Amino acid sequence: MRLVLAMTAVLLSAPAIAGAQEEEDYPKLGPAALIFTADTSYLRNAPAPDFWAFSAFVKPQFTTSACSIASVTAAINGIMGQPEWASETIMTQEDLLELTANAEWAALSAEGGDGVTFQQLADFTAEAMAAVGLDGTVTSFQPTMADATNKGQIVEMLSLNELTADDAIMVYFNQGVVTGDWDGPHVALIGAYDATTDRVLILEVDQEWYLPYWTTVDVLLDAMVKPTSDEHGPLEGETGGFVMISAAS
Repeated sequence: MRLVLAMTAVLLSAPAIAGAQEEEDYPKLGPAALIFTADTSYLRNAPAPDFWAFSAFVKPQFTTSACSIASVTAAINGIMGQPEWASETIMTQEDLLELTANAEWAALSAEGGDGVTFQQLADFTAEAMAAVGLDGTVTSFQPTMADATNKGQIVEMLSLNELTADDAIMVYFNQGVVTGDWDGPHVALIGAYDATTDRVLILEVDQEWYLPYWTTVDVLLDAMVKPTSDEHGPLEGETGGFVMISAAS
């Protein structure tokens, strides 16, 4: 849900204009995030069903405000899998918006849109499941503080999610807490949970800027409970959490 600062980032990465003061660049990921290619041991040695089921369906958000529809599309596609028949196409973000016929979600996801609240993410996810005929449930968890009780609930959900690709977790979080860059709300898909290292793999839809990365549960919890700043208008004060899709067995 990267709505601002794109021009600043371009200026930082482009050659300095003659006579202009060159600004100092900084690493793509801060110390709280690790690019997934830097440590592939878990993905090579564990079943990691979500990574293999969902990673191929995670596509770039089609606008800078479309992280919610991009994540929900990837989650539903991953659970449903590749279409059976040659005549069937793989559902896109635009396809899902058309199927839901939700004008509010479309407006919030359009270029320059405000982006969704946490409750809207949960509500729109349920609408999307109904629109595509995916039977199942949507469970949301919105922690209020970064404490041991909430961390325990998060670890429980991550551990359950890691057992099968019949469910998916989307995380609503302050992206900058994890990446060390943009300070704003964002939605992405959980790709794996490594209980040994207590790390979570984030499958980014913000692919103009990031590849998938690992972060710890503690950092992700901090990112969930950080309130959105006033620069984000109607999302001011918004905090995040998990929205989990569980397909009917």
